[in-house]
Amino acid sequence: MTKNLITGLALALVAGLAQAATPPEFVGTDAPFASNAIYFVMTDRFVNGDPSNDHRDQGGTHRTFDIPVPGAPKGESANIGYLGGDFKGVLDNAGYIRGMGFGAVWITPIVDNPDQAFTGGDPVSWGSKFTDRGKTGFHGYWGVNFYKLDEHLPSKNLDFRQFTAAMHQAGLKVVQDIVANHGSPAFSMPVRQPQYGQIFDKDGKLVADQQNLPPYRLDPARNPLHRFYHAYDDLVQLSNNDDQNPAVLDYFVGAYDQWIGEGADAFRIDTISHMSTTFWQQFSARIRAKHPGFFMFGEAFDYSPDNIGQYTWPENGAISLLDFPLRGRVAEVFEHPGSDYAQLLDRLYLTNGPYQNPYELVTFYDNHDMARLNASDAGFIDANNFLFTARGIPAIYYGSETGFERGKAEHQGNRNYYGQQRIVAAPKSPIYQHLKRIAQLREKTPALQRGLMLPLRFAGNQAAFYRVYQQGGTHQIALVLLNKGDATASFDVSDYLQPGRWTPALGGTAIDVAEGGRLHASVPAHDVQVYLLDAAAKRADLVAELTRLMQERGHPEH
Repeated sequence: MTKNLITGLALALVAGLAQAATPPEFVGTDAPFASNAIYFVMTDRFVNGDPSNDHRDQGGTHRTFDIPVPGAPKGESANIGYLGGDFKGVLDNAGYIRGMGFGAVWITPIVDNPDQAFTGGDPVSWGSKFTDRGKTGFHGYWGVNFYKLDEHLPSKNLDFRQFTAAMHQAGLKVVQDIVANHGSPAFSMPVRQPQYGQIFDKDGKLVADQQNLPPYRLDPARNPLHRFYHAYDDLVQLSNNDDQNPAVLDYFVGAYDQWIGEGADAFRIDTISHMSTTFWQQFSARIRAKHPGFFMFGEAFDYSPDNIGQYTWPENGAISLLDFPLRGRVAEVFEHPGSDYAQLLDRLYLTNGPYQNPYELVTFYDNHDMARLNASDAGFIDANNFLFTARGIPAIYYGSETGFERGKAEHQGNRNYYGQQRIVAAPKSPIYQHLKRIAQLREKTPALQRGLMLPLRFAGNQAAFYRVYQQGGTHQIALVLLNKGDATASFDVSDYLQPGRWTPALGGTAIDVAEGGRLHASVPAHDVQVYLLDAAAKRADLVAELTRLMQERGHPEH
């Protein structure tokens, strides 16, 4: 045997031993954005940082500022006009949001909306649904020029580019809410109104106009201004953009690429299920060709995972989702004392589920389109403890940190103005205090952000599970213990429990676990404890189960 051959065999043996010593990777998601919990702000309803951009006299006889919803019970209110919230109001409170432990702010659409209140559709009244008469585009979802910033949002020296730069400096990413399937209300007006049912390009040229015609009267074959739209209706009186028209795709790719260039870090896609998966595959491919790995999550307002999972698949654009199926169970569990944690388990879809990757779903319990969570303070605390430790990327709607307008739907106060005074008072709220505690823990704990989730017990008022992140030089096992009961709960954990010194992340005494030992802990009422072991997974049955979770993490055919 030659010297070179012996040397080669020795090197190969060393390399083999080194490779065998390298722990396997256990990762829920690699998406960088998953590190960030999200604070969702309806910009106009957060804080009026600059009254000079309120445009209080806009709209003429169809005024746009401060329009109370009629029929409100005594002591309650809702509003369908602009109330003054703007970029400055968000930026002025970047420290408040960041201080709670959030890494990203999702803002409502920034594009230009009509300058009058809408006169068509059905009149808005207290508690009404799918009614738009008298309403304005304060929410941003009635775009007329998707390349142009709405005038209610910027201030002097604070356009969108400057806003995102300042937010980044404050340690916050900006999630831009985008819409492609519809523009503004387009028909049913007694007298045609400017901008409604129209879409303009980057240069201000009119490219689409429904001309106040009901959709069945559109003539896309002969009228160039009708070609942007389907000749059938979809959502109330909103224009229905034709997802099969290449010009529609070109328009929205161009518009939203522009905003990425001005600092948008991720997209939340409104009404994703109202356009074809072909459209979204093409849209995401073109966006990510210029911005690799750009994170997007869609809103498919549907509680059926069979219906919505397809949007996450690679052949359909690999776009993540707001986790509506889990949200339904979250509301059931945390709005009702005495409910069973087991209700959550089958909506986690940790193996062979409907999604490309369940760990990239954005988890939540309420938003601007549904009634706010109708829970007690303890219910909010329990819900937040679950969202910030379980799989997924948690998103909290503005005001939920204090239980603002709990249980209220859209035209009953869901979208009411929050204001600086409530922000100043927020730290007194027990919901805020506990949210800050658990959000800050997630922010500094890789296993809670992106680790695999291994359930141990979901029953009654108790839930226990591991989160395990093992990649590169980071090896972390988190044991999460949740108690939503009114009394202290005892936990006795031995399944898959690896020996070592387990450190309580929220204070307390470390627990040394011997080989084959148990971890016993008490968790106070409506509280959480997280024990951390910064070590590679070595226990054989734990490694085997994590390996299975890793292999079966996504949809079995995708």
